[in-house]
Amino acid sequence: MEENKEFENIISDITENETVQKMKNFRQHYNTSCFEHCKNVAFYSYLICKKYNLDYVSVARGAMLHDLFLYDWRVKSAEHKRFHGFTHPKTALQNATKNFNLNKKEKDIIIKHMWPVTLVLPKYKESFIVTFVDKYCAIIETIDGLKHNFKFNKIYRYAYVFLCFLVLKLM
Repeated sequence: MEENKEFENIISDITENETVQKMKNFRQHYNTSCFEHCKNVAFYSYLICKKYNLDYVSVARGAMLHDLFLYDWRVKSAEHKRFHGFTHPKTALQNATKNFNLNKKEKDIIIKHMWPVTLVLPKYKESFIVTFVDKYCAIIETIDGLKHNFKFNKIYRYAYVFLCFLVLKLM
């Protein structure tokens, strides 16, 4: 598919970067790595922006870097602070600017992707798109993870069977 090739070419310097590769070591939502999550957000944002003649290059690049924080956010530590949802965009931007030359739009995408949790509104249409696509991907990845756990975890299966018997008995 032509769009896949173009997308891969746009972000190839990012995805091949040693620092960005480390994102594969951190889980984002259930079975999805931080790298996979960012690539999902980048691809869907790219498709939307391309369709509506927006800056699909900046959106793909900014979205690929939006969660470049490189730590396990589930582990509460002084180093990673307690308020990951509020602080990780700044960490991601700092990490991204150390490794890449970013334009204003890419920076805005990274720093504001957690809106409305972080109160400052995104400045560009592309930033809003990444914000909403990020939430969409997080929901899909969470649902997929829950389905996987439900299918393959015995406790969940037994609980489901128990609840079915309980419901049938109450009817």
